[in-house]
Amino acid sequence: MIHTTQHPKDITVVRPGVERLTAVNAKAFKDAVVALIEDGASQLIIDFGTVTFVDSSGLGALVGVLKRVGHRGDLVVCGLNADVAQMFQICRMDKVFTVYTSADAAVQKLAENQ
Repeated sequence: MIHTTQHPKDITVVRPGVERLTAVNAKAFKDAVVALIEDGASQLIIDFGTVTFVDSSGLGALVGVLKRVGHRGDLVVCGLNADVAQMFQICRMDKVFTVYTSADAAVQKLAENQ
């Protein structure tokens, strides 16, 4: 389901691999990302560049991933289109997650902070 790209300094960009992150696939997304964390990934960027819609289940899965990362690393998001960004704002997730415009910007910032 997910697609990952490794970058220097142990930064992993995760692309959900679906157009809509909803109750139908949120658990599978969460389980796949949690498996990455359990395998040692701690600097994660979730790239929503190809995601056109996220519902509350998708956001819940993202919060679950954030809890799993805990204080061992970072979890940021990027590539939010207008609809997804609006959902983040309505649910106040833009206050919980650091949001970047692109994966490149997020990778650069996480690399600088290490």
